[in-house]
Amino acid sequence: MSTKIILDCDPGIDDALAIAFAHGHPGIELTGITTVAGNVGLPKTTRNALAVADFVGAAAVPVTAGCAVPLLRPARDARHVHGDTGLGGAVIPDSARVPLDGHAVDFIIDTVCRAPGEITLVATGPLTNIALAVRKEPQLTRCVREFVIMGGSAGRGNVTPAAEYNIWADPEAASVVFGAGWTVRMIGLDVTLQALATAPIRERMATLGPLGSALLLPALAQYHDNPDPAVHDVCAVASVATPGVFGYTPARVQVETTGQLTSGMTVTDFSASAPPNASVATSIDAGRFWDVVLDAYAKVAATLDR
Repeated sequence: MSTKIILDCDPGIDDALAIAFAHGHPGIELTGITTVAGNVGLPKTTRNALAVADFVGAAAVPVTAGCAVPLLRPARDARHVHGDTGLGGAVIPDSARVPLDGHAVDFIIDTVCRAPGEITLVATGPLTNIALAVRKEPQLTRCVREFVIMGGSAGRGNVTPAAEYNIWADPEAASVVFGAGWTVRMIGLDVTLQALATAPIRERMATLGPLGSALLLPALAQYHDNPDPAVHDVCAVASVATPGVFGYTPARVQVETTGQLTSGMTVTDFSASAPPNASVATSIDAGRFWDVVLDAYAKVAATLDR
């Protein structure tokens, strides 16, 4: 039986790869995609979500745009990492669709609360939409099946020594989300930096026809400063599709919002005396991860070759 998910994302290269994986894995039913400003601005993250969904054969999945700016801070994108378009060198056509009317926050609340206990919410961008959703409808935390993020780190960051990008981009939103009363499954840099698209992995992607040649490989090539890039956001969706790929440790996670040098840090306390609010991924079976991911991509590729 497949798990229904809403993917709240900011495509972004690895978000695009996560959309392709979610559509291809038989254990995932992609119920909706919501977008937020992050890696690039909201118009581009929304355009990219529509384009990728259509390209991989998920044109029936609704896309709804959300927040264009963080809760309290100016927007800080990552175009230097993901390129001006947000998808690196990917060469896929724009979608003829437009996003649904309305706001991502309302789509999340309405969809989850109409089917309590059925939908897993996966967030792979800044947590602005999620923070506003739990503030607007506190019952969301009880209605959702699970809540998973790609974000944070129990160790060092990647945008500063202390902070991972998705948390750093809107730390106030992340603080709201971790304090909302649910258990956050945190798929952070501790494991995602081990999910590397090495040369052998890219060689396998090269056999996937247009999926590999038009989307996966040219998108990953944007990470020219890192020959073996991590596919961070794919990990969050994979943790839903195949939970045993990751190992977890309960922890109390709090987000630093005021530190001059540590803003956006996910301060992670694994001690038994700290009441846990998170399940933090602390290990990954990288070989199994890639087998699962590439198998899902192969299923997508087979449909594109027809």
